[in-house]
Amino acid sequence: MSRIGLVIADVDGTLLTPDKELTEHARQAVLALRARGVAFAITSGRPPRGMRMLVAPLGLTTPMAAFNGGMLVNPDLSPIEELTLPAAIVGQIVKAIERHRLDVWLYRGADWFIRTLEAPHVDLERRTVLFSPTVAPGFDDLLEGIVKIVGVSDDPRAVADCETDLRRQFGEHASAARSQPYYLDVTHPDANKGAVVRRLSEILKVPAELIATIGDMPNDVLMFAPSGLSIAMGNASTEVQRAAHRVTSSNAEEGFAEAVERYILADPSQP
Repeated sequence: MSRIGLVIADVDGTLLTPDKELTEHARQAVLALRARGVAFAITSGRPPRGMRMLVAPLGLTTPMAAFNGGMLVNPDLSPIEELTLPAAIVGQIVKAIERHRLDVWLYRGADWFIRTLEAPHVDLERRTVLFSPTVAPGFDDLLEGIVKIVGVSDDPRAVADCETDLRRQFGEHASAARSQPYYLDVTHPDANKGAVVRRLSEILKVPAELIATIGDMPNDVLMFAPSGLSIAMGNASTEVQRAAHRVTSSNAEEGFAEAVERYILADPSQP
């Protein structure tokens, strides 16, 4: 394989441990990439504010792809570009998610809207992204400028069924993919991790075949396809692992650092 010039990593389930921590081993792996002249970027379903805690520890200088590519921001969180869902279908998507008995979250710009603080995973998300949501009794006045809609449930089958349903109903107008077993992310059709690879390839001037991607969830498979080297985490499903070129250990076992050291830094084609 030709020399890898850019590594793009998912955040939750990949770069971070199950406890949402960045280990020193993972941080050193990123620094080792930079020392080798390999650029490093992150992409996540998180909002931009939920990624800023990684900027300083990793010394990030590349654009960050938030909302699965719905927003590209600089490391100082200044916007580069944003893709919003058509306002005409936001209400329809919300109703479709509710039919599957999932809770609904909306993201617009820097804001996160929910209906109740008692909804599943709100506390977890608040601790993860380090900011609080805004409670809105209804979403009828929040249809414009929505970057991401999330369906949330502790029933993985309901989340998977909702994903299938939304793809069937809105496939041409929205991208629906699970970012966690309990989260279903709905974004603009061009806001997906495959598009992130292509966009960062353009911005950073690194051909897609010289990009390595690392992830663990079905929405990460979209970035595996266009990249030259794809690596699935050990905690990924069998389906996700089969879609990747390589498989590393889990995110509880330093799988990210192992992937960097074993498949990129140790590659004899790397200088």
